[in-house]
Amino acid sequence: MDDSRPGTPPHVTPAVAAVGSGSTALLTDRYELTMLQAALADGTAHRRCVFEVFTRRLPAGRRYGVLAGTGRVLEQLASFRFGTPELDWLADERVVDDATLEFLAGYRFGGSVVGYAEGEVFFPQSPVWVVEGTFAEAVLLETLVLSVLNYDSAIASAASRMTSAAVDRPCLEMGARRAHEDAAVAAARAAAVAGFAATSNLEAGRRYGLRTIGTAAHAFTLLHDDEEAAFASQVRSQGPGTTLLVDTYDVHRGVECALAAAGTGLGAVRLDSGDLGSLAQEVRAQLDAAGAHGTQIVVTSDLDEYAIASLAAAPVDSYGVGTSLVTGSGAPTCGMVYKLVAREGASGELEPVAKASRSKVSVGGRKAAARRLGPDGRAVEEVLVVGPDEAVAGWTAARSAGGDPSLRPLHVPLVVEGEVQPGLTAAAGVRAATERHHASRDELPRGARRLSADEAAVPTVELRLG
Repeated sequence: MDDSRPGTPPHVTPAVAAVGSGSTALLTDRYELTMLQAALADGTAHRRCVFEVFTRRLPAGRRYGVLAGTGRVLEQLASFRFGTPELDWLADERVVDDATLEFLAGYRFGGSVVGYAEGEVFFPQSPVWVVEGTFAEAVLLETLVLSVLNYDSAIASAASRMTSAAVDRPCLEMGARRAHEDAAVAAARAAAVAGFAATSNLEAGRRYGLRTIGTAAHAFTLLHDDEEAAFASQVRSQGPGTTLLVDTYDVHRGVECALAAAGTGLGAVRLDSGDLGSLAQEVRAQLDAAGAHGTQIVVTSDLDEYAIASLAAAPVDSYGVGTSLVTGSGAPTCGMVYKLVAREGASGELEPVAKASRSKVSVGGRKAAARRLGPDGRAVEEVLVVGPDEAVAGWTAARSAGGDPSLRPLHVPLVVEGEVQPGLTAAAGVRAATERHHASRDELPRGARRLSADEAAVPTVELRLG
């Protein structure tokens, strides 16, 4: 393949391209580009299409999922561009032909996206994203969209179970050492969407305006000749309001040393091993007997939602969660898919298309979505509106103007003609998503937040028009 395209600067090596370009365009699978090449050649690439993101089922035993990652996808959309480094590499590897490279050089997503607001709960078949544009525009986004939404939603779904189990006690994210460095930032953000109060990850704090936490590890205590010296040093550096890790040697002796160093104004002690429930009871009694009634107890050590729930009766003030959070607590993906559900036909109108493979059947056509609420304001069912394209669009417009008060429309505009809508990215997007999740989870029927395995909290039903 000839890569001597007009205006192309000298060759950039793949290593330089990977490190220096800042583009997200190659965070994709090869078949997205090979499909594009074939579609450009046969004339179908510019057909108007509708793609839908949904999951066919929730992880075993889960009653709801939480949509997260929307803001991250929208942030990365701005850099989904094929610059010289990316085009040079594609040419060198002979991934696509020159005509496709020329198209990619000018690629910009100019379509539209509607979807569930970030933080919203979802259920099987929920159309959490609906992407509309030409085939060429929309198909290239598949891998990036799924990569972000699947991981972030898995983390947020697990985090929601943890914050639900913790009730009013804060959960603190500290899983960076158990994840890829970029995944660690994404996980901290997703945890915040689901109600985590702070993170240990500084990049997540900088990028998304999250509160950061952390004081010292066992290594700091072991560095010093004894606990007394370590705690005195930490208090001199960070003040008596710090959190002292008291289980390096003997917990009760550690609490004595902590109080000797900081006095009864000590901010908190952290327990990171042993029978956390029993230890918390004993340490609370020890602190209270010393007059340190305001000193809090933070527990860590491989916590998950079940461990958090088991500590409900213990005098614990906050929970630090790491490994279980960043791995989705046993469900590291949501199984979301990105499927073509409608495409422009010979008449110029959108026609529904659907996959009929066994166990992977999809429902063709653009869909609207709403949640039906009962008289008590709690969700009764997830309603998918299906039918002719004009009828679904009309139903959506009617809901926007009012209509059945028991139905809460779920789709909101995310991208309009290539423009990301305001308030959905960066720190503002996280704040909005956190608020949405709190309100959405409160709509769930009673019992939906129990940790015992069961079916989806509400059924998904179809409302057929026309």
